[in-house]
Amino acid sequence: SDSAILGADIYLGAFVYIGQNVRIADGVKLYPNCFVGDNVVIGEGTTLYSGVKIYSETVVGKHCKIHAGAVLGADGFGFAPSTEGVYAAIPQTGNVIVEDGVDIGANTTIDRATLGATRICEGVKLDNLIQIAHNVVIGEHTVIAAQTGIAGSTKIGKHCQIGGQVGISGHLKIGNNVEIAGGSGVIKDIPDNSKVMGYPAKNIRQFLKENR
Repeated sequence: SDSAILGADIYLGAFVYIGQNVRIADGVKLYPNCFVGDNVVIGEGTTLYSGVKIYSETVVGKHCKIHAGAVLGADGFGFAPSTEGVYAAIPQTGNVIVEDGVDIGANTTIDRATLGATRICEGVKLDNLIQIAHNVVIGEHTVIAAQTGIAGSTKIGKHCQIGGQVGISGHLKIGNNVEIAGGSGVIKDIPDNSKVMGYPAKNIRQFLKENR
């Protein structure tokens, strides 16, 4: 769009689309077939690899890497049933905010908030094929392995380590410095400094005693 503001020393690959009122800072790289929707902000030195889709109103910080096929800002999964059993979409009017230094793996999806923001905080590292639902917050320098799914409105603390194929229910609070082993199912809050595994996820020592 003519209304987009592009910084210095940026790279635009073939078939990149840039919408209205987009602001792209210096040194950004957009590889072929990227889509950047209206009113998106992308910070200095960030790279979007081929086929990344950034929906409208999303904010991406500085020095982030977003790998091929990732989608940021699609509608959250919000539907209300009628008395006839027909589902009507609830408007998803929030956005996604990705802070500085975040890595997002290939084909990972991060949904926009129903209200407010879905927030990925500074230094978070996300593997491939992760689903993050509407209004989730992931705290600073947390790492999450592939195929993990996080349901809506769950808050995850700082410096957590979450293994692959973990399922986390909605509206939970996961504390700081929590470790969750791969394949676990989290259905209740987890306090700071805990190490859990299993389904339902429980203290790792307790789980190992019960499953010798």
